[in-house]
Amino acid sequence: MIRWLLNYISGASKAENADNLLANIDKGKIPAHIAIIMDGNGRWAQKRGLPRTAGHRAGVESLKAVVEGCGTLGVKYLTVYAFSTENWKRPQEEVNVLMNLISEYIDKELEILCNKGIKVGTIGEIEYLPVSAQKSIQKAKETTKENKKLMLNLALNYGSRTELVTAVKEIVKLSIQNQLQIHEVNEKTIAKYLDTRDMPDPDLLIRPSGELRISNFLLWQLAYTEFWYSNVLWPDFRQKHLYQAVIDFQKRDRRYGALKL
Repeated sequence: MIRWLLNYISGASKAENADNLLANIDKGKIPAHIAIIMDGNGRWAQKRGLPRTAGHRAGVESLKAVVEGCGTLGVKYLTVYAFSTENWKRPQEEVNVLMNLISEYIDKELEILCNKGIKVGTIGEIEYLPVSAQKSIQKAKETTKENKKLMLNLALNYGSRTELVTAVKEIVKLSIQNQLQIHEVNEKTIAKYLDTRDMPDPDLLIRPSGELRISNFLLWQLAYTEFWYSNVLWPDFRQKHLYQAVIDFQKRDRRYGALKL
C-alpha cells in the first residue's frame, strides 16, 4: 500500500516524458528553492551486482540532469545533500570515492557551470574535507561568484543539528559580550547564523529512493517546506522526475499554518 501511494504521489507513468511534463508546468509558480536528498546510490549499485561506489558515480549524472532541469525551470536555489556528518561512518573506501567525486564533478563541470550562469556554494563544515576537495570547492566558488541564474548549493559534511548548535553558540557568545540582548533573539536572529542565511528557505524538498525521513537535513529551514517522495533511486532520477515534483508542488495549497478565508 505504501509503495503504491508513493508511486501515485510521484505521478510515475511510463507515458510521461520530460518535454510533456515541462509543458504542463506553470512558469509563474516555480519554487524559488528546491532541496534534494540524493538517496539510493548504494541500493542502485547492489541491485546490479556492482560495488556501492558505482552507484555514487552514477548519481553524478542525475545531479547534472537535475541542475540542467532547474536552470530550464528558472529555479533560483538548488541545495543537494551530498555528504552528511554521519557519512564519515561508512567504509573508508566509500568515503574516499565520495571525496574524490566531489573534486571530479566540480573540476569537470566548472566551465559548463560558468557558461550556464550557475553559482556554486556550500553549507557544512568544509574545513574537515580533504585538502584537494577544499581547493576544488574554493576555486569553483571564486570562479562562479558573479553568476546569477542558479545557486547550486552543495551540502558537504553537513548536519543540521551541528549547524543549529553552532548558531546557538554564536548567539550566546554575542550575549556574553553584551552585543546582543536576550529580548533581541528571535527567529530572524537564529536564521542569521545558519549556513543558509543568504538564501530563502526551501519551497520544495525532494527525496527519492522511497525513504520517508529528512535525515538531519535543514531541520530549521524545512518548517514549511512541501515534501515530495519517490521510489526512484537517485541514479535513475532525471528531469522528468524533477518536473513531476514541481507539478505536484504547484497543486499544493500552502497556508503556512493559517486559513484562507
